[in-house]
This record gives sequence, structure tokens and C-alpha cells, in this order.
Amino acid sequence: MNKLSSYTIKEIHRAYRDKILTPTSFVDLCLQKAIQSIELNAFTTITDDEAESHAIESEKRLYVDRKPKTLDGITIGIKDNFCTSNIPTTCGSEMLKNFVPTYNATVYARLRKAGACLVGKCNLDEFAMGSGTIDSIFGPTRNPWQYERNNWKIAGGSSGGSAVAVTTGSCVAAIGSDTGGSTRNPAALCGVVGLKPSYGLVSRYGLIPLVNSMDVPGILTRDIDDCVAVLNSVAGPDDLDSTTIKRDYKPIEIQDIDMSSVKIGIPKEYHCEGMDREVIDTWSYVSDILEKENCIVKQVSLPYSSASIVVYSILNQCEVASNMARYDGIEYGLRTDETYSTEELYASSRLRGFSEVVRSRILTGNYFLLTRNYNKYFIKALKLRRLISDDFNKVFNGEDKVDLLLTPTTLSDAPSYEDFSLKNNRDQCAFQDFCTQPANMAGIPAVSIPIRLSKNGLPLSLQLMGPMFSEELMLNVAKKIESIVKFPSFDNTTLADKFVKI
Repeated sequence: MNKLSSYTIKEIHRAYRDKILTPTSFVDLCLQKAIQSIELNAFTTITDDEAESHAIESEKRLYVDRKPKTLDGITIGIKDNFCTSNIPTTCGSEMLKNFVPTYNATVYARLRKAGACLVGKCNLDEFAMGSGTIDSIFGPTRNPWQYERNNWKIAGGSSGGSAVAVTTGSCVAAIGSDTGGSTRNPAALCGVVGLKPSYGLVSRYGLIPLVNSMDVPGILTRDIDDCVAVLNSVAGPDDLDSTTIKRDYKPIEIQDIDMSSVKIGIPKEYHCEGMDREVIDTWSYVSDILEKENCIVKQVSLPYSSASIVVYSILNQCEVASNMARYDGIEYGLRTDETYSTEELYASSRLRGFSEVVRSRILTGNYFLLTRNYNKYFIKALKLRRLISDDFNKVFNGEDKVDLLLTPTTLSDAPSYEDFSLKNNRDQCAFQDFCTQPANMAGIPAVSIPIRLSKNGLPLSLQLMGPMFSEELMLNVAKKIESIVKFPSFDNTTLADKFVKI
């Protein structure tokens, strides 16, 4: 049973064909896993009725109509900031606790069209504002690796619920959102693959926005092949989102590429203060592997990386202030009983509906956008963002160009909740997102790959980044690395004795 819940998409479909499994039995198995590991708090809503209904539809296509779809019978989790028709979409916030959308996000609609079965909505930091998945009204999500009830590690964030759902076998794949690393960070800390596609490759329609200019739907899976299968199902133009690419999407193929023609850059600025020695050693280990595969590996420079986290913080809070203005207690969301005045209704609804973290970002963003501060902060941050983007353009398109960049994903393995919670939200994000958020600034694709376990028995991961729409090369190189390092899958049998039987 436990082995079945760690099958890849190809293995699951083979089991369906051989009738070792059926979609309904596999969906039931995943739902059991979701309930068994409920103490980890990966889900805000477990959609058992929908999952079983979707499985029956898949079974009919497989065994009656004989017209299976690419993801038939494949279980998925969706981060709870993607709209799902007739299913609560809360953003982990009191403000949207009872919000039930009437439409589907394009990503979810396309997954359903491909035959995927929804197991549940996944936990997140409130409105995706965090890097630990600890700031949700549903409580924190806990990392399954080295889990002890009174001493647990963070799952990373803000898509921590999605990462844990995949790690534990509750679903085969999950969708997260990535604004500054929110898919790659939890993927790295939980030992799964996390992809941030190029901005515009996957539709943002139905993703409740945090930072419109950086938000990207992300994909979390247990291996690269599964990641590609999901990406091929959701990518491409969307008339409902004007920021998507306008040309038809060509599906990515994983194949045996000639690694001698690939140039890999190692950005020296990513070797930063606070990076754990084991992370540096893992970085060197994979660099050596790539050289043995005849890749050209050389040092490159991204000089404005040091300013990136500050620029990200300013732009993030400015766009948050704008996006959060819609939650006024009038049209949808939490509405208090204040009747003295409209202003009092607005104020009381936002006070009760938003946590201190969200209110702080709104206030700070509005401060940066004041007339007297607009040029000093917002415009200057936009100029620096352009310089950060130019750094990537020079590295990928300049005289001495490289094809991809190799960096750490996080600066350490997963910290304990106790240590992580000692820092405020801003400092948590500044530390956890150092390596990931520059890719969002430039809109380029990036993928986090688990490499090996630390001395603490926790995942250590690295990140590949490439120029816009270079997903095919990037994921093929990632597959090569994956096949060599052979990262050990999480053994979900270890959870059985740690949880109360439900």
C-alpha cells in the first residue's frame, strides 16, 4: 500500500492497464494517506466526494470508452489560493474563510480536462505571505521529514501544504504559487521537485493575486517526468489571462541530451553569508557531476543580486497594498456588523479579516506609494529590478553566455519551527527567499531538485535557472541530475506510528 502511493504517473497508468489498480482504488488510497497524515496539516479542505466522482469518470474512460486522458486517475492537490468552483477557497485567511468561488482557475480547469482527480485544497501562509506555511488560520503545516509531535521542522512556504501533500503520498502532484520562491522553497525543504515556469507560460486566471507582476502557478511532484506531464497539461495561451504567451505551446519531451553542449554558470554572488556548509558541499558535488558529464561549468557574476531581496520586499508590499484594497467587507469576504458608517465597516472588516502580517504589508506598501515616497522607493525599486533582469540577460545572451545557472534553493535544510518563529515574517522571507526570488524578478524559469540528505536526515536541494521559455533544456538537465543522484524518496511508513489513528 505504501509503495503504491509513491508511484509515478507512468507507473500508475501501467498499473491501471494491468488492472493491478483502478482509479477508484488509487484515489481511496490517497485519501487514506491524506487522513492518516492529517496531523501534518497539509490540507485546508479534503475533497473526498469530488475525488471519488472524478475517479469514477476516469474509470469509465479507461475501461468502458477506452479513451483515456493524459492524467486520468492521477491525484492532485491545489493550493488554497486558486479558485475552485463550489469548493471553498480561503487563502488561509479569516477574510475569505467562507468564500466559495463560482468558477475554476484555468490551471485547475485544465488539470480536470486532462482527467486529474482533486484530493483537496492545500494549506498556505495567509494570502501566500510567508516562507514557512506557519501563518494560516488553519494552523501551521509540518514537515514530515524527521517529524516528532513536539519537535518538528517547517515545511517551507508559502506552498508548504502542497509540498507535504506530495511528499506523504496524499497526491501524485500539487499546484502551488510562486512569487518569490513559494513553490521551490517548500519543495526543497520537503525533498520533492518544485517548478516555477516562465512568467506567462501558465495562466494566472483564478489565482488570487499577491504580486501580479511576479506570481506564477508552480508545480510540485516527486520526480521530473511527473512535473513535465503536469506542465504539458496546464501550459499555453489563455484568453482569460492577457499576460500568457500568445503562441501555441509545444509539449516538452524528456530525452537523452548531449550534455557536452550545455554550459552551466555558477553565480558567485549566491555564495552568501549564512549559507550552511552542507549546502555549499552539495552545490560543489553537483557541479562536479555536471563536469563529469562533460558540461562546461564556469563561474559567472550577477552583481545586482545583493540588492534583489530589498527590491523584492518593496515591490511585493506595494502590489500587496493595491491587491488587498478589494477586501472591504462589501462585495465578498468577511463583513462585520458595524453600521455606524461605511468607513467603520471597512476598517473593522479589514482589522478582523487580516492578520498582523497582512496588515503590516498593506501599511508598508501604502507608505512606499505615498506621493512623497513614490520616486524614492517604488520607482527606484523598479529601476533596480530592471538591472537585476539585465544581469540575467547578460549571463544568458552575452559574449560569454551560459545556458543555465546552478544555485542552492535554500541556505540550509529545514529549520525547526521553534527557531523559525523567533524571526519576524520579513526576516524569515529575506533569509529563505535569497536564492529563489531573483528568478521572479526577471520572470525566468527555475526548478528545485532534491539532491541528498543532510547529516540531520533532511533534504538538501539545488536549483536550475534558465532564460525565458527554456523549460525543455532546463528540465532535461534536471532529469539527468536526478537520475545520477538518486535522491531517496520519503518513507511514508515511518508516519504510521507517529499519528493517532483516525
